[in-house]
Amino acid sequence: MSSDQAAVTGHRFSSVVPGDVTGSAVVHELGGMDLIMKLHYLRAVYYFAPSEVVDGLAITDLKKPMFPWLNVYYPLAGRIRRAAEGGRPFIKCNDSGLRIVEASCSRTMDEWLHVEEGGESRWRSLVPDKVLGPELYFSPLVYIQFTRFKHGGMAIGYSWAHVLGDPESATNSINLWGELLSGNPQTVIAQKNEENTEEPVIAPQGPAPALVPAPAPIKQVEIAEDVWLPPTHRKMATHCFRITETELQKLHGEQVPPFETISALFWRCLARIRSRREPELATICRSGTPAKNNEILHNKFRTSTIKLDSSAASVELLGLATKILKQDMDEALVDRDNSTGEQDFLLYGANLTFVDMGGIDLYGLELKGQRPVRVDYSVDGVGEEGAILVLQAPQRTDLSVMVILPEDEIPSLCRVLSSDFGIA
Repeated sequence: MSSDQAAVTGHRFSSVVPGDVTGSAVVHELGGMDLIMKLHYLRAVYYFAPSEVVDGLAITDLKKPMFPWLNVYYPLAGRIRRAAEGGRPFIKCNDSGLRIVEASCSRTMDEWLHVEEGGESRWRSLVPDKVLGPELYFSPLVYIQFTRFKHGGMAIGYSWAHVLGDPESATNSINLWGELLSGNPQTVIAQKNEENTEEPVIAPQGPAPALVPAPAPIKQVEIAEDVWLPPTHRKMATHCFRITETELQKLHGEQVPPFETISALFWRCLARIRSRREPELATICRSGTPAKNNEILHNKFRTSTIKLDSSAASVELLGLATKILKQDMDEALVDRDNSTGEQDFLLYGANLTFVDMGGIDLYGLELKGQRPVRVDYSVDGVGEEGAILVLQAPQRTDLSVMVILPEDEIPSLCRVLSSDFGIA
């Protein structure tokens, strides 16, 4: 156990269920894209500075708004089941609850935020790293950890099984909890994803539709059975970079949007590092169009996969960024690849994957007028090609970039970005 892990102690566990009984027959069916994402997990840590408001919130104050919150988001309190015929997974909305963890940290929040600046040690012990299984019927889909720092301040760790929904769904969900806690909830969309049957009826599947020949954004992996975690032969790690407005202007000026520029930059740098296994393919992921996101829980992605004819390291930054910008996005290709749920896939890390999360309101979680001073955000279950998340930063003109890569590649990436571009 590292000294950082040892600083977080006193873990206490409990569960919270919806305020109203959902009903024993209600299920939440999982679509093809949901099942493609079943081996991935979202991990977020929200840091709230010491204040009379934050430090005055007792655990009962934090739990109380969860009852009406889970009345809306009741699938979060359910458990995975399999259909009697075919074994397709679904969520039984049986009010088993989400798991709450209370902990304390022996360091001040200011000391903690300077732990291994940008590294994984800062956030890993502040959010549960649980996965679904091996007892799927009993595994919570969502964990929330409240960690109190020495001399005040609090971290809220939020663990979300990606099978429930994408980062937009996860963020909107916890932001609603904050609104309920603050006493000013906005209009809530009715949950539309339920079926009032004990088990979902799965229609017989015909032949899969022919796909347009193109590099696939997903990769089929070994069946996970009852432990929903992808196989990996390399240890993965994370590192967070802050790219300031000034650095962005130096990189792209006004010609190409920030996400495309950052994606091109990191692709070129990784091509230099991986000289013997240079990534020729990259997958771009963006949130689905709002008009199609009627459900409050959804895995809606627009994806594109780009194949280069030459080394990314030899392509001019602006040219590569422009190629990414002009790439057509496909909202249907991924969703129709797993219509039966009989195979397991990876999206993040199947190819080198760039995820545009700049439009997701990570800093919208509000506790009685207090907003987080920092948010760490990552994904577990990423394949060995790695993933790059482009996120909001505390200063809205800046951007945070969370990389999830094989552990031995991160020091080299840090050196290249620092020496060539002054990015730390």
